Amino acid sequence: MFSEDDLTARAVIRDRALGLFAERGPDAVTIREIAAAADVSPGLVLHHYGSKQGLRDAVDAHVAGLFDQMSATVTDDPAQLGDGGPQTVGSFAELMLAFIPADSPVPAYLRRLLLSGEDAGRELFRRWFALSEVMTDRLVAAGILRASADPAVRAAFLMVNDLALLLLRDHLADVLGFDPLSARGIRRWAADVVPAYAEGVFRGEAR
Repeated sequence: MFSEDDLTARAVIRDRALGLFAERGPDAVTIREIAAAADVSPGLVLHHYGSKQGLRDAVDAHVAGLFDQMSATVTDDPAQLGDGGPQTVGSFAELMLAFIPADSPVPAYLRRLLLSGEDAGRELFRRWFALSEVMTDRLVAAGILRASADPAVRAAFLMVNDLALLLLRDHLADVLGFDPLSARGIRRWAADVVPAYAEGVFRGEAR
């Protein structure tokens, strides 16, 4: 059993590793660099996690746990999804902001993980899709979304729009002049995107 101090050190090591992995990629980061960032010895890192792979697994599990928390929030309290107005939380990106501070390295880490082709990235993608399906079903049940003849495709469509925010965040910030995943940025993004979903963007059949 670890003491309370050990558990605190364990969490600090994991969080510092998450930040370094997000910034440079896990393969480019050494145990010694993680230890320095956490202000502990390399031996203590290995004491807690056994190896860098063990630490990577712990970081992946931590990030996946955030998805579980968000899924539980939507399942247990559908009111979190709002009432269909401009502030409706109808997307993973918006829900993510409620769980993750604006300066968190998690979005950058997710981007690396999803593009890595590794099993952990595929599993995370499946969790994201499952959460999107739950959210879509809840919004349909609440009368906020129209029912679809193909709910899986509808959930996937909404999901890829959120993925664009995550994967293209830096490029979007460059052309738009604001970070679409900041608290202010997501409100500006939603102010146009939600009406686009609700009302459509085409004027109808050409005359």
